Amino acid sequence: MNYARFITATSAARRPSTLRVLTDLLISSPKSVISLATGAPNENTFPFKSATITVENGKTIRLEDELMKRALQYSQSAGIPELVSWLKQFQVKLHNPPTINYAPSQGQMDLCVTNGSQDGLCKLQPLGCNILNISSDEYGIVPESLKDILSKWKPEDAKDPKKNTPKLLYTVPNGSNPTGNSLSSNRKKEIYEVFSKTVVCGQLARKYDFLIIEDDPYYFLQFNKPWAPTFLSMDVDGRVIRADSFSKVLSSGLRIGFITGPKPFIERIILHTQVSSMHPSTFTQVRTI
Repeated sequence: MNYARFITATSAARRPSTLRVLTDLLISSPKSVISLATGAPNENTFPFKSATITVENGKTIRLEDELMKRALQYSQSAGIPELVSWLKQFQVKLHNPPTINYAPSQGQMDLCVTNGSQDGLCKLQPLGCNILNISSDEYGIVPESLKDILSKWKPEDAKDPKKNTPKLLYTVPNGSNPTGNSLSSNRKKEIYEVFSKTVVCGQLARKYDFLIIEDDPYYFLQFNKPWAPTFLSMDVDGRVIRADSFSKVLSSGLRIGFITGPKPFIERIILHTQVSSMHPSTFTQVRTI
């Protein structure tokens, strides 16, 4: 895929934050290193020394000493490595994205932690976008309505920036507010086929080349099994960006979400995080993992 055509001029101009790069270096440096460049406070001055959390099954989680110091300090913009690694394994186990073994430039699956899924979606929101509404019923998006909108363009128009073809489809596939409808498995497959069509020898011919943002905070609140496959699980092109949240299954106040998608886009989101919220709460991430 030509990911460059989805990147705005503002995003393309972003470069890694010097302070954030120095922070990453400091985190991986020996404890004996004292840096005055990142503005990181002396951990021994933190007034909080320990914390004990009791979970539902009676097990206690205790944060103290070095772990507590780390939880109260600056951390990586993408998320602490342990949580990022665990979440990647979690996504592979749940969705088994076809892109997991792709080359980075070909849309290899990557992931970053956010302050809830809304924080991630805010970082994805394009500037000055023209929103086209698609009809839905009790089974979610109506594919015929989507096809009707797309029929205003030819597939080859996607290669011409002047044609202003749609760049992405945003959908809440499970328990969409305010209707509560959920996309069926057959509709998901039909919708994905609008974007890429499998042909001989497994090669892909792109039709209306644009992205799918799969905002799925209610994924674990589904009732009937087997659950419909996710767009991420059928993404052979590397065109799906998935937003997940722990707000509905752990607690909303934790503010832990994560964005999964092609590496070229995740890298752009991280660069935006570096100069906006800087990084997700370290304390919350340590408690979660």
